[in-house]
Amino acid sequence: MAANARSASRDLARTSDMQKRAALHHAAKALRKATSTILAANAVDLERGLANGLSAAMLDRLRLDPARLESVAAAVAAVADLDDPVGQVIDRATRPNGLELSRVRVPIGVIGIIYESRPNVTADAAALCVRSGNAVILRGGSEAIESNRAIHAALNEGLVAGGLPAAAVQLVPTTDRAAVGAMLAADGAIDLIIPRGGRSLVARVQAEARVPVLAHLDGVNHVFVHASANLAMAKAVVVDAKMRRTGVCGAMETLLIDRAFPHAAEVVAALAATGCALRGDAEAQRLLPGMAAASAEDWDAEYLDAIAAVAVVDGLDGALAHVAAHASGHTDAIIADDEAVAERFLREVDSAIVLWNASTQFADGGEFGLGAEIGIATGRLHARGPVALEGLTTYKWLGRGTGQVRG
Repeated sequence: MAANARSASRDLARTSDMQKRAALHHAAKALRKATSTILAANAVDLERGLANGLSAAMLDRLRLDPARLESVAAAVAAVADLDDPVGQVIDRATRPNGLELSRVRVPIGVIGIIYESRPNVTADAAALCVRSGNAVILRGGSEAIESNRAIHAALNEGLVAGGLPAAAVQLVPTTDRAAVGAMLAADGAIDLIIPRGGRSLVARVQAEARVPVLAHLDGVNHVFVHASANLAMAKAVVVDAKMRRTGVCGAMETLLIDRAFPHAAEVVAALAATGCALRGDAEAQRLLPGMAAASAEDWDAEYLDAIAAVAVVDGLDGALAHVAAHASGHTDAIIADDEAVAERFLREVDSAIVLWNASTQFADGGEFGLGAEIGIATGRLHARGPVALEGLTTYKWLGRGTGQVRG
């Protein structure tokens, strides 16, 4: 598969912008045409997942319906219409000797993506890799195997109809965990591995990989309600950040409330009224009768469910200290009317995404105008935050001379 992908990557590298764009529009149409087939395959996965005891959050990640599948197809079409990053000149300079140097974006080559649960990743990853000129090898989780196969079949039908090689997007046909090990050991055959999944998957990839890894880690995300926050805004943002979709990586997991905020009980009550189970420190428990006590583990938990930890902190400094100790570097937000406080939070929180007066659920490549995304990178090298087209390219230097020699 890697050898075929390498050959396809060379074809993609010389494929025109218009041809990649057209092929992805063919792929989006093929997904829409295959709606009934894909949903039937997804129903098989859901039935198996229910029988195997998958959690409600995992089942929600797995589930497709006509609206979600239309969103998947629309995301592929949106990626098709994005500007092609390949060939973009990052910077250019002419040396004193007349040698003209430029730094130009180029595809990475062959990308391996290892992921769990969410079948939309099959389409998102394929579209982003093809648009950025990369061939991709996809290894999805066993819980979504039928959905992934159906989506991959439709995608390939469209891409081939658009003139691209079938090996541009390949799906590992087995769910055997040995296939993951083979990908991680494929140094020289695969240029970059991107894991998307739970902590155990990412830990395994980072421990075993002999291929460079672009990691997507836990979303232990915080919303801090400062003393200056508007009450209506605080309630709306906190509820959305936690409850819009509890199983996504951008969901709020810990609510921090400034001790000086006069309406703390109302914000907590609004969140509890949605059915969210709350676990708080001693001060937070006094805000809502019957709130469970938080354990030490709750401050570092990614629940991906209708559960949230609540802590009362001593102003901005208290919030910054808590975030520094417990955040995963994914997404953190502040609700405040005080601009100076908000700007300090934006400056000092060391996460890939930091928001002011907005829900953490905006941690999404589509919401950032990037089309789809491979994931939210929480490291500091190569790419950070939503990884889309630009994050799937590297660069090379081009020199244009007139006979210059070093001498």
